[in-house]
Amino acid sequence: MDKVRIGIVGSRFAADFHCDSYRRNPHIQLAAVAAIDNLEPIARKWDIPATYADYRAMFAAERLDLVSVCVPNFLHHDVVIAASEAGIHVVCEKPLATTVADAREMIAVCRKNRTRLFYAEDWCFSPALRRIDALLQEGAIGDILYVKAKEVHSGTHSPFAKDRKTCGGGSLLHLGAHPVGYLLYLVGKGVNPVVEAVGKTTGGLERNLVHKDNSGEDFGMGILRFESGTYGFVEGNYITLGGMDDKVEIYGTEGTIKADLTHSSSIDLYSPKGVSYTIEKLDHNRGWLKPAVDEYYNLGYVSELAYFADCVRFDREPFYGVNGDAGLACLEIIHALYESSDTGRTVCGRWI
Repeated sequence: MDKVRIGIVGSRFAADFHCDSYRRNPHIQLAAVAAIDNLEPIARKWDIPATYADYRAMFAAERLDLVSVCVPNFLHHDVVIAASEAGIHVVCEKPLATTVADAREMIAVCRKNRTRLFYAEDWCFSPALRRIDALLQEGAIGDILYVKAKEVHSGTHSPFAKDRKTCGGGSLLHLGAHPVGYLLYLVGKGVNPVVEAVGKTTGGLERNLVHKDNSGEDFGMGILRFESGTYGFVEGNYITLGGMDDKVEIYGTEGTIKADLTHSSSIDLYSPKGVSYTIEKLDHNRGWLKPAVDEYYNLGYVSELAYFADCVRFDREPFYGVNGDAGLACLEIIHALYESSDTGRTVCGRWI
C-alpha cells in the first residue's frame, strides 16, 4: 500500500489535530471528511477533497483504509460500528465509549469483521514518555513501586463533555482516561491487571467545586493497585487554572522519574501586551509565558497517528495500550472508580 486513505468523522477540536498530524506523513492521504457542521471550513483548511454531511454516505462512497472518529463520546459506538461494517479500520478517540457494554460490542464487531480498532491514547507516544520507556528498560530506577499521573485544566467548552449522559462521566473520564490508560500501558502491559480501585469525585451539579452547571464531576481522583503490588494515583479535574497540566511521576526501588508534558517548553517569553496562543486551556496569554514549541508532537498525536497508519500499511496489530482491549480496560477501571466514589468502598476486580 503506497498511501493510506484517511476519512475523518467530525470537524472540531479533535478532528483538527488529527488532520494536522496526518498531514505531516507522506504515506497518508486525507481523502474525505464527514460532519454535521464546520464541514467546509475544515475541508478548506486541510485541503480535503470530499465532504459529506453523513458519515455512512462517506463510508459507502469512498475507498477508505482508515477512519478517525473525532466526535463527542456518545457517538463513538455508532460510528465505529458503521465503519467496521463497511470494512474500514478505525481510530477512536478517548474514551472508547460512554458505557462498558458499548465498548465490548465495538470490540466484538471489529473482531468479527477483521477490522482493527485503534484506541487513541496519545500519551503512549509522547516523546518524553517514550524516553522514559527507554530509561526504565535500562533499569534507571529499578522496579516501579508507585506512579502518579494527572491531566487537569480549567474546564471544557464542549456542551457534550459537560453533560454526564453524552460524555459518559465528568472530568475523571474525560481527562483521567489519559493517566489511567498510560498506567495500563506502563505497568499493566496486558498481563498485570488492576485488582483494586478506590475513587472520589465531586459528583456533578451543585456538588461540584466550580462548575455547577456540569452534570458530570469537575474533580475526580483514584487509587489503583495492580496485581504486582504497584500502586497508581490518577487525577482528572476542571478546577486547575493556568493551562492544561499533564504530569507523570514514577517512583522506583532505585530512583525517581518526573515528566511535565505541557509546561516544559524551552521558550521563556515575557509579553505585557500578550500573544495569541501559548498552550491549551491557558486562561490568559500575557506576562511571563512558556509557549509550546509543537504541542501536537509533544503530546504524542503525530507519532500516534503515524503508527496507526503503519499498522494498516504493513498489516500489524497495535500494542497493548492503544488497542481496543486497553480502551475497554480503561473504561472499566474508571467506572469502578465511580462505583467506589458512590458507595464509599474499595471495588475489587481484574481489569486489564
